[in-house]
Amino acid sequence: MTIYLAREASKVWRKVCAETTTELPLLREKWPLLLAGIVFQYIHGLAARGVHYLHRPGPLLQDLGFMALPELGQDKNYLSECTFVFIFFSFFLWTFHPFIYHSKRFYTILIWRRVLAFLVASQVLRIITFYSTQLPGPNYHCREGSNMATLPPPNNVLEVLLINFPRGVNLGCGDLIFSSHMIFTLVFVRTYHKYGSKRFIKLLAWVMAIVQSLLIIAARKHYTVDVVVAWYAVNLVVFFVDTKLPEMPDRSNGSPLIPLSNKDKDGRPKDEKDLRLKDEFHKLLNGNHGDPTDRRQRVQMNGRHPEEDMSSMLSDATPNGT
Repeated sequence: MTIYLAREASKVWRKVCAETTTELPLLREKWPLLLAGIVFQYIHGLAARGVHYLHRPGPLLQDLGFMALPELGQDKNYLSECTFVFIFFSFFLWTFHPFIYHSKRFYTILIWRRVLAFLVASQVLRIITFYSTQLPGPNYHCREGSNMATLPPPNNVLEVLLINFPRGVNLGCGDLIFSSHMIFTLVFVRTYHKYGSKRFIKLLAWVMAIVQSLLIIAARKHYTVDVVVAWYAVNLVVFFVDTKLPEMPDRSNGSPLIPLSNKDKDGRPKDEKDLRLKDEFHKLLNGNHGDPTDRRQRVQMNGRHPEEDMSSMLSDATPNGT
């Protein structure tokens, strides 16, 4: 048993090392985009922290979802967060499966560049939206009478920049339209729907997204409009951004690492090199030298073959009687 585990661990380690070697060139080229996407997650949290200072509690707005779904209550409020954490870490682990499994359909660096682009575009719209109009928060700590509904003025800039993580993120108020949890959920689900391979998991992912939506409303973390707007806004953003990004290569056919630029190592454009390779291929089919078109013309010239011309020349040059 110990020998078996050691052998399997060695295989996994070799796979991790091989995939790391494959992904490193992509990381060296794409790291500025990845870093920008990660930094923007902090900017998004900072914006949500800032709107909390502007939040003013008030009576709950009339909401169809609140009428249809029973309230979970503070003791069961964790169900919504548990569902989101499950979706988040399931997707995160799936994006790194090329480091472990033989079946690979994408590069981890490229798929996270794509995911971060979707998230940033959606979060920019979200920041603009919740700063435009502040609604009274429906969550328990945002209602009238709660000492956390409105933050006192900050004592210094550092207090704002630190955003009181993670407590300040989980207990924010005012950043309502549209739901940040649904941004992450829908981006992850749509990404797996396109690049995942298991139909059952794709169906399960969409079911989980619907369940997440209902739990957010039932937990009174958002109004129904926050979730509804997220469903069409995020899907439209992903659709638009996806058309602007270059399509990722499919690794399921065992294709090698894609070129990192429009030029190969020898400095030639890819199109020029493709034409040169195609020309060499035609030469291999028709002979080692010369243009294949010229060869066909020589073969068919005057309806005679070169062998016939050569024999005629030899007969003319040979003396009679010998």
